[in-house]
Amino acid sequence: MLLVLLMPMLLGALCNPGEAMTREEKRKLKDQVVEMFDHAYQNYMDHAYPADELMPLTCRGRVRGLEPSRGDVDDALGKFSLTLIDTLDTLVLLNKTTEFEAAVRKVLSDVRLDNDIVVSVFETNIRVLGGLLGGHSMAVMLKEGGQHMQWYQDELLHMAKDIGLRLLPAFNTSSGLPYPRVNLKHGVRGPETRTGTETDTCTACAGTMILEFAALSRFTGDPVFEAHARRALDFLWEKRQRNSNLVGTTINIHSGEWVRRDSGVGAGIDSYYEYLLKAYILLGDDQFLQRFNTHYASIMKYISQPPLLLDVHIHKPLLPARTWMDSLLAFFPGLQVLKGDIRPAIETHEMLYQVTKKHNFLPEAFTTDFRVHWAQHPLRPEFAESTYFLYKATGDPYYLEAGRTILDNLNRFARVPCGFAAMKDVRTGSHEDRMDSFFLAEMFKYLFLLFADVDEVPFDVEDYIFTTEAHFLPLSLSTTPHSSPITLNTTTDEELDDSNFDWTCPNTRLLFPDPAFPRNIREPIRSVVDKSCPRPAPYREPGMGRPPLRAQDFMANNPEHLELLRRMGVSLIHLKDGRVQLVQHATQAVSAVAAEDGVRFMQEMMELSSQQQKEQLPPRAIQIVSHPFFGRVVLTAGPAQFGIDLSKSITGVRGFVTVAEPYSGCSEITNGEYIQGQIALLQRGQCMFAEKARHIQKAGAIGGIVIDDNEGSSSDTAPLFQMAGDGRSTDDITLPLLFLFHKEGNILLESLKEYREVEVLLSDKARDRATIFKGVNTQETEEGCGGDATTPTSSEPLGLTEVTTTEQAEPGPPEETSPSEEATESDEGMSPPQEVGPGEDLTPTESLSAQAKEETDSETNDEPKQLPDSEKRRSVESLLADWQEDFEAFQQMERDEL
Repeated sequence: MLLVLLMPMLLGALCNPGEAMTREEKRKLKDQVVEMFDHAYQNYMDHAYPADELMPLTCRGRVRGLEPSRGDVDDALGKFSLTLIDTLDTLVLLNKTTEFEAAVRKVLSDVRLDNDIVVSVFETNIRVLGGLLGGHSMAVMLKEGGQHMQWYQDELLHMAKDIGLRLLPAFNTSSGLPYPRVNLKHGVRGPETRTGTETDTCTACAGTMILEFAALSRFTGDPVFEAHARRALDFLWEKRQRNSNLVGTTINIHSGEWVRRDSGVGAGIDSYYEYLLKAYILLGDDQFLQRFNTHYASIMKYISQPPLLLDVHIHKPLLPARTWMDSLLAFFPGLQVLKGDIRPAIETHEMLYQVTKKHNFLPEAFTTDFRVHWAQHPLRPEFAESTYFLYKATGDPYYLEAGRTILDNLNRFARVPCGFAAMKDVRTGSHEDRMDSFFLAEMFKYLFLLFADVDEVPFDVEDYIFTTEAHFLPLSLSTTPHSSPITLNTTTDEELDDSNFDWTCPNTRLLFPDPAFPRNIREPIRSVVDKSCPRPAPYREPGMGRPPLRAQDFMANNPEHLELLRRMGVSLIHLKDGRVQLVQHATQAVSAVAAEDGVRFMQEMMELSSQQQKEQLPPRAIQIVSHPFFGRVVLTAGPAQFGIDLSKSITGVRGFVTVAEPYSGCSEITNGEYIQGQIALLQRGQCMFAEKARHIQKAGAIGGIVIDDNEGSSSDTAPLFQMAGDGRSTDDITLPLLFLFHKEGNILLESLKEYREVEVLLSDKARDRATIFKGVNTQETEEGCGGDATTPTSSEPLGLTEVTTTEQAEPGPPEETSPSEEATESDEGMSPPQEVGPGEDLTPTESLSAQAKEETDSETNDEPKQLPDSEKRRSVESLLADWQEDFEAFQQMERDEL
């Protein structure tokens, strides 16, 4: 019963509102997709192969164990040339048959699968096993055509069976759910495996095996793979919450207890639902469709709040589990198209499109009022996937324009000379040294199919099903006889009742009586994304008097203030990571009245930080525009609450950088002749930010960059903050001053050391390189990305620390503490802490959590603080490679319990 798969084609035929984009325009966009693929693929082959992935900023391969660990994300890497295997069937789709044949030969001659390395069962299944099966399907198809691959004798299928057998030990659990990781050489048992001790796995990790494993069984005639995948799916189905018919995000693989009971359609669950529907399409087993439709009804009842898709608790599905969405849910409109539920697919896709247009890319997570929650974007393809499916379903050229937007943004903001780099922060346009294999496996498939005409595709894609990694598996597998019967769990007559699900597709003429139907659905959603949710006013308890020291006046370097805090029982604790924590011990106050003043001070600090959250400025960008960077390197910088507002400057401030003397900038600048007309580099500490700004302004500087003196600090691991004034008017400061953490600052210092002259652009966001170098030819010295461009959309505000006492900490119940002791620190669910340096006059929030070294006074130092020549500095390339990754989305989701 394959009606569900055929429905997108039928809808496209019956509901085409007319071609707004000409055939020539589509052809040019299709050719552009192929050119972009060539750029990414060739750079991988030239600079990275046989490594698993390309590092596009440093033009080298990522080899696990040789690069700093990125945590769980590295579990996809198994020293098996991941990107090449993941890309095999993409080559065939894009009519690159010669390259495909060469790639297959390389895989057969170079790739080993018996490495002593621990890998993710989920990632290895969808990328490596799926890639080998997709490659095998394409090789068989080409061989049957009689012109190519005539030498092929199922070698890729033999490799697929080899990797399948290496994954099988992970299923050796009492529940049938696989371990999340397996050692390719040793399995999961024994100390040499370095794994097998895990107890939890995500629902998608256990439930996204059936397509690849069933295909492997039916290609080889060995039923063991399909049987194990079915057993895992059966167990997940049995463990669903029977009242809500929802599943949780994380499950214990031994007991079957839900570890995380939040349920959604994004990370941790997404492809479980996808594979239930697609398993029905590929295998023709009605039981999979029945299960999918049961889940789908609950998703639409509890999780879907058009156009939003919000997580809920499986036991209390009317209770939201969080107020933000992750980017992985962008696949869901495409799945709804396969299901035949077009209206909510159009609504959710339109919401995602508006968020994309607002931030250039889908942030890894965003809030219900469409602000950035996690700012990174690793070039995920899910939005392009749904765009393709909706175009197939509606024939609406609107989705061609959405595809054009994806192409333009990739070229303008992600393209670098050695490939395409993931976005580290969509607000500033900064990059990560990362190009995941799924970018080549999925993104270019969907975009090519979106723009290509039928006669430009080398085979009929309707004969195949897409896996979650967009690998092609032939639908003919549904008729392949089993070597032995597959044991299925029996279900009750009630569960199989036809009322639980639809067996046929809806009548497309009734579904789309009006060709303008998709547009009419989209219109109400467009304005929603630009609206902001109202925020509650900060709490202030009535009747409370003011303490002797007001929070807004507090300065961490003021001895009188520190003494007042001591008398109130409030002390500063310098944490190992450089932050400062304020703690109140009521019993250490000099009197009961002073203890009350301490409590009021802490409460006022919390209130002021809430106010500050509203007034916060977004991050700024420092873009290196001189040779050899030419605008490709963008550093995320913290703003100042004084000086030029870069958001109101069309061009920003551009100039060469020079180290100020003294480096602290806390006294009159002695190298004024070199600073004049330049952007001064300063070191944090010893005096207030405003004082530094006044000194370099007097010397004739056009801007300033303050570099953190806390060695090792980085925007990867610490939040940015605003530099405050000095308690008096700062209207006299007319130049821009930005802040860089130590690692980012060293990029500038190393560049200056190596190239002598380094020019930067200070702006509110990264500028398009075509705009920066308008009228300037840079092609002789670099590989340009070409094309017209626009600047990124405006940045979103960063969160400020909310300072609380343990009595008032939210969300969740307060920890048990002594009534006489209160502490202010960032709760896990709150915004990150700010930073403060002694001698700097910061906002009250910044005074609470700091990343600075303790200093005893704020006296100025006329002697320049020289950078020690003996310090072994790394090259710019090494520094770029050594940037720590932002908090990985899946790691965050595992920790983000309410």
